[in-house]
Amino acid sequence: MSTMVDTSFSHFTRTAERAANQVIAAYSTSFGLACRLLGPRHRQHVRNIYALVRVADELVDGVTAEAGLSHEQQSEALDHFIDETHRALAIGYSSDLIIHAFAQTARAAGIDQSLTTPFFDSMRTDLGGRTASTGAPLRFDAAAHQGYVYGSAEVVGLMCLRVFIRGHNIDDGDAAALQYGASRLGAAFQNINFLRDLSDDTVRLGRNYLGTADHLEDEDRMEWVTTIRSQLADARAVIPLLPHDARAAVRSALELFAALTRRIEHSSVDELYQARVRVPDVFKAGLAARAVAATWLEPRG
Repeated sequence: MSTMVDTSFSHFTRTAERAANQVIAAYSTSFGLACRLLGPRHRQHVRNIYALVRVADELVDGVTAEAGLSHEQQSEALDHFIDETHRALAIGYSSDLIIHAFAQTARAAGIDQSLTTPFFDSMRTDLGGRTASTGAPLRFDAAAHQGYVYGSAEVVGLMCLRVFIRGHNIDDGDAAALQYGASRLGAAFQNINFLRDLSDDTVRLGRNYLGTADHLEDEDRMEWVTTIRSQLADARAVIPLLPHDARAAVRSALELFAALTRRIEHSSVDELYQARVRVPDVFKAGLAARAVAATWLEPRG
């Protein structure tokens, strides 16, 4: 009887993981490419993390609103998703396939509510946008921006880091450096995406993540480019401390966002409001190949 239960659970978990993979395939070719560069022991776990945070993000970015839910109902839907996630972390099971896949990863890697709670707090902030107020955009000052970025992006980097270093004996100094680098990389990714999504965030969603003014100026854009480059440099410096089978993927993702930053630097603010900055697929493939080559030449530590 126990064998049958184990087999049923394993089959359900594999099904949940396939669902998580479909989320990545539908929403992010770039993230999917980076995941393929991870060692096999990391790959599915990172896909499971991505799927959960993506579903939560979609929940607050218009899916529930377009389904006709009132603001109160949207908030209830998010609360249900949060409660079910934390219940699954505790018991190791959910009937929601995406949450179930994430729970298996969280329990294997030591991801707990110290990381999930800040993430969901940022998702709740997004529900406080224009649709929940008088019609004015939700504006983030420096402190609000920092708190939002920590919850929405830095903790996701820290979740991935826990996957990468599980089973490794890492001294306190290296662990602190890796945590700092993971946070800085998550922040850089988020700030780049804020610049890429200026029109959608401000016009459709009613959120101004990059300041309290109604419109970003070119001077502001260059200040953010400088900030992002500093964040990317801090993250790049600690890549050699990662387990060898995680480095190529992290390096590839970092260099893709560095390339996006260069394109943002050479775009005017008006251009950023008109179109999302992208890197052609052939260029992404070249970045990935160079990341693999650079990692191959490094010692395996």
